[in-house]
Amino acid sequence: MITREDAVAIARTRAQHQGWGLVEPLAVTQRRGWTGRLLRYEVVSNPAARGTKARFTIDASTGAILSEGYIPR
Repeated sequence: MITREDAVAIARTRAQHQGWGLVEPLAVTQRRGWTGRLLRYEVVSNPAARGTKARFTIDASTGAILSEGYIPR
């Protein structure tokens, strides 16, 4: 099981590898299953403003990136 900080570190590393900007602030949301078990983290950069955004969905058990997206505006 990874922590919130691990999820942010994974997102930062992937954004840097892709050449994407990861604009502060970051919004990190924990998504849980119906049993209450933590399933995944959703990390979004610059969540409340226009401009560059990066989005990552990260598996909470393995740290694998399930999906990612980038808007360069």
